[in-house]
Amino acid sequence: MEKYDVIVIGGGAAGITSAIFTSRKKLRTLIITIDMGGQNLLTEHEENYPGYLESSGPKLMKIFETQAKRFGADFTFGKTKSVEKHGSNFIVATAHGEKYECRVLILAYGKVPRTLGIKGEEELLGRGVSTSSTFDAPKFAGKNVAVVGGGNSALEAAVSLADIASHVYLVHRRDAFRADEITVENVRGRKNVTFVLNSVPSEIEGHDHVTGLVTEDVNTKEKKHVNLDGVFIEIGFMVDTSMIQHLVSTNHEKEVVINKYCETSCPGIFAAGDITDTPYKQTATAVGLGATAGLSAYNYICKLDGKPGAKIDWN
Repeated sequence: MEKYDVIVIGGGAAGITSAIFTSRKKLRTLIITIDMGGQNLLTEHEENYPGYLESSGPKLMKIFETQAKRFGADFTFGKTKSVEKHGSNFIVATAHGEKYECRVLILAYGKVPRTLGIKGEEELLGRGVSTSSTFDAPKFAGKNVAVVGGGNSALEAAVSLADIASHVYLVHRRDAFRADEITVENVRGRKNVTFVLNSVPSEIEGHDHVTGLVTEDVNTKEKKHVNLDGVFIEIGFMVDTSMIQHLVSTNHEKEVVINKYCETSCPGIFAAGDITDTPYKQTATAVGLGATAGLSAYNYICKLDGKPGAKIDWN
């Protein structure tokens, strides 16, 4: 089992910022994430982030990623399945079966994509299953993919993938869409898009990578199989703290409760960004909390080792 000083769960603004600060303090840091950028990947108009005029969330997150890697942070892609306390340390397990041990854990995975809850979904996340067409679409050039969902994000994903992939299957449980009509018409005009309506995914096939998708007709219960290289799940986001609620305190909205140092109720676990009970969910506030969590994690480890930590600014 590989050991780290710090493990950050989440690769959005808060998580990567935390890793930048811990890596600069020479703490061996690992980021476990399902994507690189979190919800910033969903916007091309980042208009209120100070000092940045590109107005593209994905481009901004690419800069964050480059900084973190420059200072030595490691990344692994996949879904975190469980977190357990092991003495004074923590064991983090992923859906892929890997396990990592750390001295400090930083929770920074914000709102997470809603899941289908079907066979193969967790195991193949990051291995053909994706929740971000903005981030992962280029990997599927010339391949066959499916998009699951009926809202704007799903239809927009189908449009962007149609320009890259060989063929796109759009799977939706109804025969009408919640997306804007102009976007629906855009998809209907693509010759390489097949609509799979009144159907739900029942299984994602594959071992090391996605090889196919099984869908089920909601009316007839008939199942159909199609060979695929990728499945894009675009059905919205939610707060999910179920895997860590046995370790930290949460509020009535299931957000992690933190103090001004981003400490949780469990020593050694810190939290930052949208997963916390902070009232403002913005990239700028996530970055501030990420920096605080990173510095607090450093001070925590220094205290364990009997060393002086970072000075409290303006003290």
